[in-house]
Amino acid sequence: MKCRHCKTPLKHVFLNLGYAPHSNAYLNHNQLAHPEKEFPLKLCVCHNCWLVQTEDYSNRADLFTDDYAYFSSVSSSWLKHSQDYAKMIQKRLELNSDSFVIEIASNDGYLLKNFVAEGIPCVGIEPTDSTADVSEKIGVPVIREFFGEKFAQNLAKNNQQADLIIGNNVYAHVPDINDFTLGLKAVLKPGGTITLEFPHLLNLIRLKQFDTAYHEHYSYLSLYTVSQIFEMAGLRIFDVEKLSTHGGSLRVYGCHSENARQTTEAVTAILNEEKEYGLQDLSVYSNFQSEADKIETELIHFLTSQKKNGKKVSAYGAAAKGNTLLNYGKIDNKLIDFVCDAAPSKQGKYLPGSHIPVYHPNQLTISKPDYVLILPWNLKEEISNQIKYVREWGGKLVIPAPELTVLD
Repeated sequence: MKCRHCKTPLKHVFLNLGYAPHSNAYLNHNQLAHPEKEFPLKLCVCHNCWLVQTEDYSNRADLFTDDYAYFSSVSSSWLKHSQDYAKMIQKRLELNSDSFVIEIASNDGYLLKNFVAEGIPCVGIEPTDSTADVSEKIGVPVIREFFGEKFAQNLAKNNQQADLIIGNNVYAHVPDINDFTLGLKAVLKPGGTITLEFPHLLNLIRLKQFDTAYHEHYSYLSLYTVSQIFEMAGLRIFDVEKLSTHGGSLRVYGCHSENARQTTEAVTAILNEEKEYGLQDLSVYSNFQSEADKIETELIHFLTSQKKNGKKVSAYGAAAKGNTLLNYGKIDNKLIDFVCDAAPSKQGKYLPGSHIPVYHPNQLTISKPDYVLILPWNLKEEISNQIKYVREWGGKLVIPAPELTVLD
């Protein structure tokens, strides 16, 4: 395999999690009796441009299906984050009724509804019917397509170039990152702005967030690598912010290369931070596998000990990162009775691989487990507050990763 960006042959494995089904391929009861497709989940690092990437096995059409089960609006903290962004960017760019905003991977309208409410013309690009249907019901217009250069050129020909292009947690999800970025270039007005949010590779390594690896994430991104990809496309990153979302993310601000806006000191500072940590040194990547193995071993030891002691363990949050964690350790419903999730799209189904049943959150008060694993640890504060009633019967909340922690 060659690097998806610079085409350098890939020789260095960053993380090997064996074989696993797609993390968002939830099963219904009838599917449990049939063989389940599994794919290699291996991440490689390019020693030329330092793009960390999955091996080529998963087709995007198989990952982002019509019944896609992830709905952004389920998380109240994410809705707040999106609302705050909308207010900030409208003011910063002086957006109004004469502006035009495009969001790529607009999901269920969680973000663009804020622009609709302010009378700012916008459209979402969203290939999954399940989320696009919800978006349209709340008045957010949607084009049901995958985004790329050819599609963007057609938008530009139809006078649909944007003052603002938004991409929140989509940049890591595209198999052809060069084509996607050239699409951004094509549909951006001469004075327009791009903002992309994505989990920061530096935090993945530094905080041992190996469970953020799954097939939908084709790329794991540093500012250094994203800057190179932008430059290839005739774009430039002129500003960047650190975010707390998804275990630590970056929000980059991009424009056309020839744009007069000055590059901020924040860009230089983060580039220096990445270099000093060693993100352009193979030794940082070669040591990561052992960290993942240690986390998985500790979780299995905890679960088997509770089982031996007759304790009941359940989980909360049927998240993709939780499925990576469970499937790497071959953890199933013998060790975890069930998982609860607030998303109706997941309730009544089974987790891929582990086949753990997914229930409504009220199942916790019925079963009264001794321990509840919070699988989406990036939302641990939000979830801990939502299910604090677990403590009423002496139950305890557990964060399984990046380090196993039993909350008091």
